[in-house]
Amino acid sequence: MLERLDDIDWERLGNAYGSAEDVPEQIRALRSPDAAIREKARWQLYGNIFHQGSRYEATAYAVPFLLELLADPATAEREELVGLLAAIAVGYDEMWLPDGLPIAEHRQQAAGGAELLAAAPHPGDDDFDEDEGDSEYLESLSEDDQDRLYAHVLVAAYDAVRAGVPLLRTLLAGEHDLELRVMAAYTLSWFPEEAEGSLPVLAGAVTEALEAGATAADGPDHTVLAATALVAIGLLGGAPDPALLDDRRPLVRWGAAIGLARAHGPGADRAVAAELLGWAGGKSPSDDRVPFLDGDLAGYAGRALAQLGAGRTVETFDALLHRIPAVSGVEALHVVGEALKLAFPAGPLTGDVPFDALDERQRRLVRQLAEHEQVWRIDGSYFGNFRLLVGGYGLPDKYVTLRSYAGQG
Repeated sequence: MLERLDDIDWERLGNAYGSAEDVPEQIRALRSPDAAIREKARWQLYGNIFHQGSRYEATAYAVPFLLELLADPATAEREELVGLLAAIAVGYDEMWLPDGLPIAEHRQQAAGGAELLAAAPHPGDDDFDEDEGDSEYLESLSEDDQDRLYAHVLVAAYDAVRAGVPLLRTLLAGEHDLELRVMAAYTLSWFPEEAEGSLPVLAGAVTEALEAGATAADGPDHTVLAATALVAIGLLGGAPDPALLDDRRPLVRWGAAIGLARAHGPGADRAVAAELLGWAGGKSPSDDRVPFLDGDLAGYAGRALAQLGAGRTVETFDALLHRIPAVSGVEALHVVGEALKLAFPAGPLTGDVPFDALDERQRRLVRQLAEHEQVWRIDGSYFGNFRLLVGGYGLPDKYVTLRSYAGQG
């Protein structure tokens, strides 16, 4: 196990903090019999080869060893390992939902990036600044070349995880822990180039999960696996069975509606819109067992509604406004973000636009934001990311200021 780990010149590879010389020890620590040591190692890997969504040259080199650990049934917390691999492959999924990762665009953008990375100073080189890293080199590049280099690093990490798709299919189809199978289904959804081989396995998982849920009086709730696999089918270009929109289990209906919206877009049946509208405006719309958007079922439903086209705009906007009084924190970013897109289809306001000059839809949204302070908060404090979101549309980015702007101060 991990026999080739020391064959890599980790000291010369870069990660978030300079040299990746600490990565081998962290990978080996994932095999520790001590749960606290394993947890610390995962936390460290999230911090240095996946730092706040960024990937690095060392990231792609680490992935084969993570896959090696994942393939061994003796490795503990394998579902957590799949979660790390999914993050390495796509970053934060909120960036790509509901349409999925545009990997073809990334590949096109990455052209020439390998040469730029090879020319960069590496840890241990005479011209590598231990304090500044490769920042001087990056600043010397044009914006287009910086994008090429970054895209190359991302695609390299993505392709390293893609090599594990056959293993993920095996984990999904086998008799493994439910959480591991759920994470395998989730991760498969990000590899559309592998759809031909993945769709039958996902469809089989849906059938099995639905049958298990229908016959088991207690034990694990397999509907979460069915829902996750249904969404994955849609993201890979397949279409769930429309009959599942009538399933008695709400989570199954949610997954089917999400998948069908992705598959059919404006051509989706009215029942798809009705199901999504119900979730987007619902009062208990989260399930952290579902990996997509960290279990924000309503937020995902709101995003999926946008795929149904302009004909559903009024209903979608009403559902999102109805949802605002019940959200805060990250969930508020999803709901209000979609509402802002619908209220400001031409983009942010320019100049000093008075409240009375807004159109009716824009005024309705501003009033909701002015009337519900909790939507601005996270863990009791004002949420900086939410302020950035609102301010990005040319609106006042402070709750008190927005209330005054709307005539409610």
